[in-house]
Amino acid sequence: MALPVVAVVGRPNVGKSTLFNKLVGQRLSIVEDTPGVTRDRIYAKAEWCGKNFMVVDTGGIEPKTDDPRWMIRTRTRIRIRTRRR
Repeated sequence: MALPVVAVVGRPNVGKSTLFNKLVGQRLSIVEDTPGVTRDRIYAKAEWCGKNFMVVDTGGIEPKTDDPRWMIRTRTRIRIRTRRR
């Protein structure tokens, strides 16, 4: 059975890579004060509270609109792409 996938998604430079590194227990993702350092998705196995899962670090996204449907579509695209791997 495939592990559940958790994608860390958000605006640029808000701590996504720091959270990713904390979840996986090692520094796999580069952390900088400069936005745009994470460009490709980074995958790793993680365990939290006895649950195993895959966690994905993503680059920051800038919504082009305040319309919440934009974020929903973006999350859906990320989920679809991740499941294909």
